[in-house]
Amino acid sequence: MIEIPERLIQEIHLHGERTYPEECCGVMLGVQQDRLQIVHTILPIGNSQELNRQRRFLITPEQYRNAEKNAIDMGFDLLGFYHSHPDHPAMPSAFDTEHALPWFTYVIVSIINGKARTTSAWVLSEDRRGFDERPLQISRLLKKKTAKIQRAPK
Repeated sequence: MIEIPERLIQEIHLHGERTYPEECCGVMLGVQQDRLQIVHTILPIGNSQELNRQRRFLITPEQYRNAEKNAIDMGFDLLGFYHSHPDHPAMPSAFDTEHALPWFTYVIVSIINGKARTTSAWVLSEDRRGFDERPLQISRLLKKKTAKIQRAPK
């Protein structure tokens, strides 16, 4: 399950509405506790896709490295990514399946006629054949940051 505070869901929706009719994208940072991911912050990222931005987004390697650095600096994990689907359902596309990584959560918001409608969360199967929907819980209050588990040195 992934838990996202309502205010962050609203920020994702606003990002999608502002960039409509093009796709928006960003990263989600937080903590992982067993099978629960708790998002503490999001970082909007400019869509670096040059062609067909209405149906595609691109996060460059440099943007990805910056997101990882921000996560480390803030004491969080990089949990996954969010993006919008302008005038399409909040379901992964074939392009999403081809470009996703299995261990991240992907939150998709459907933007219909410029307004956010449906939000869903997905994780790519390890065999990369498709996505499984991940339960999404929208919380009213942000929980206190929990300590990350330290790994023993090798």
